[in-house]
Amino acid sequence: MKTVTPPVQLQPRTQPLKAGTRGSPLARQQTATVLGLLRQACPAPEGTEIFEEHIIVTTGDAVLTKPLAEIGGKGLFAKEIHESLAAGRIDFAVHSLKDLETGLPPGIVLACTLPREDPRDVLILPPGRAPATPNDPLSALPQGAVIGSASVRRQAQLKHARPDLRFTLLRGNVGTRLGKIEAGALDATLLAYAGLRRLGLADKASLVLETEHMLPAACQGIVGITARAADTDLLELLAAIEDPTSKAVATAERALLATLDGSCRTPIAGYAQRLDNGTLHLTGLVARHDGSFLLKRSVTGNTADAALMGRELGLSLKADSPGDIFLP
Repeated sequence: MKTVTPPVQLQPRTQPLKAGTRGSPLARQQTATVLGLLRQACPAPEGTEIFEEHIIVTTGDAVLTKPLAEIGGKGLFAKEIHESLAAGRIDFAVHSLKDLETGLPPGIVLACTLPREDPRDVLILPPGRAPATPNDPLSALPQGAVIGSASVRRQAQLKHARPDLRFTLLRGNVGTRLGKIEAGALDATLLAYAGLRRLGLADKASLVLETEHMLPAACQGIVGITARAADTDLLELLAAIEDPTSKAVATAERALLATLDGSCRTPIAGYAQRLDNGTLHLTGLVARHDGSFLLKRSVTGNTADAALMGRELGLSLKADSPGDIFLP
């Protein structure tokens, strides 16, 4: 873990700072990582605790039988958490940044981003299925294979490459989705490699998909922390554990997403990399749900211009895409 020197000092408190989180194993693992970093950055006197986890059930976790677009969008993974944050029931919140809407509630800010895990998607096949190959990652899928997924981004890219593939809704935590495949209920699913790695389940991936075959969701693999804009001492502490590269790529990818203004019905992908020479390379993608249209473009620029790069690439993609793609 990253060690911060000198330690950051918080104002004396009678109660620990509460970190809001969803209750899934992955969300709790990510929160444990955040709290570990904060305890290094701000050591507590012996025998005391400054930080504690506070689990919040979100609508996005409670309603699993419908696509997110039908129940209000991916913001439902943070709605109840941010209500608790605004009301003072928690002090900050830990999120998978790809699930966090680009427009945050008034008075709440994205205060920190942690180092990015591997952002790629992985293909999960049933036991005994012939393995796919990196050059032809869909070769293991039979004609008309049924893929379990709730992601329109993944569906559109797969349908563009293989129009014969069929899809059925599959939501729930990582364990639930892995269980469906292991039981042979579906021909395949896709998951974020970052989540598997954080849970110690990287060996469950049948094949890691390179970004040229499956462009990731914006901010996939990044943990983000939100807090109240007025809590300046806490914001200072969170800044001490921020990863500058993650901040730059997240800024570019979220600016792209905000400019495209897509709903959960809009297949959008975005992936930025900080290159060895210090510049930023950003790739964006928009598509039709059925894969009949797909447009992918890239730009390179200065890291300091991350937000501008995201906006300009978003405008370029939007200008050359059919208008129906962005209908609510």
